[in-house]
Amino acid sequence: MILYCTYEELSALSAGGERVLAEAGAGLSVVIAPPEVVADVEALLPRLYGDLSIMTLAEQQGVARAITFIVAELKQRMDSLVIETHAADEYAVQAYFEYAHSLAVQDRVVRLGAEMHAIIELLTGAPATPDMVRGFTIPD
Repeated sequence: MILYCTYEELSALSAGGERVLAEAGAGLSVVIAPPEVVADVEALLPRLYGDLSIMTLAEQQGVARAITFIVAELKQRMDSLVIETHAADEYAVQAYFEYAHSLAVQDRVVRLGAEMHAIIELLTGAPATPDMVRGFTIPD
């Protein structure tokens, strides 16, 4: 299945993801990223050049974990910039747009996961098992 993304959304996720990895490596993040989330973010960053092809529910879950953490970091950054500067400050406004673009992608990736769950259940007649999550391929 394809997760459609705009240039602005991809740019925001890339910037946020790079910040997450830099902060995780330096131990600077307010919320320390668990190792599996860091791995998910590392796997996501090279894919942020266009729409994402997501073939399995396990892949969707990894992308969703990475994006969810990026969105949380971007929100924290936006909140900090608004408090430290002013809501209309150039950097606060930029942080808002990065957060908003990433939040929109997060919503779509969550809905994509629900759709993938429904397809698996429809085609197999049963809820997705761990084996199905990893191995059931849904083509674009």
